[in-house]
Amino acid sequence: MKKLNIIMTQSISETFRILKEKNEFALVPFITAGDPDLDVTEQALEALEAEGASVIELGLPYSDSLADGPVIQAAAARALSNDISAIDILVRLESITQRLSTPIVIFTYYNLVLCQGIENFVLKIVSSGAKGLLIPDLPLEESEELLELCQSNKLELILLIAPTSSPERIQMIAEKSQGCLYLVAANGVTGLKSDFDIEVKNFINKVKKITTKPVIVGFGVSNASQAALIKSWGVAGVVLGSAFVRQLEIYSKKEGLSSFKNFCRQIKSALA
Repeated sequence: MKKLNIIMTQSISETFRILKEKNEFALVPFITAGDPDLDVTEQALEALEAEGASVIELGLPYSDSLADGPVIQAAAARALSNDISAIDILVRLESITQRLSTPIVIFTYYNLVLCQGIENFVLKIVSSGAKGLLIPDLPLEESEELLELCQSNKLELILLIAPTSSPERIQMIAEKSQGCLYLVAANGVTGLKSDFDIEVKNFINKVKKITTKPVIVGFGVSNASQAALIKSWGVAGVVLGSAFVRQLEIYSKKEGLSSFKNFCRQIKSALA
């Protein structure tokens, strides 16, 4: 029988600690699981690790994804058309994470968690080998049970901070968030923005005055120059979602993941 070579993956916290020691910036790509199918998802995760992703966000497809823009909504629709469930994805992920050293964060919606049962869902994610969980529509006031379950199972629950958050609320979120803090660069849904103004920089500075936890910025970052600009504002990492998902949208068996890999290489190079 062939022996399985299982790789130990670091936590989100440990990953950011090591990056800080090395004075390196985190590239955090997002892709939708099952788009166009789970085989391609597996290949894409392996490609992202090979091209130097620091952490990978893996979105569970959901039909009512209120925080997502049209690109990611379309990806979720394509994945759901394959008749795959969140549990199917997490079971498949278990065999993939055994070969990856890059920590994976599961991105999902609160209703999907509630439908599965909070404890059951957390245990499924832990079994999958993922190291983090991010729920964009999780109310802070309802997060305590989930936070405790995640903490007791060594799964880090990453909380989001919106630009409209008061200093008091930022403090509360910063104290509870595990692994890092996710700053939403723009109000509204995810998607591709043409530019970022000084308000985003001011927002980053406001948060950094309140907490020393690693800060990553996402929602709307679409190209290398935007990612490099956000890096220059002193955060720990940047998240690109729709831009990576769009690369998978044009996937073909003939071309494989060449365009996807090239895009990741381009972003990584700009952040070096």
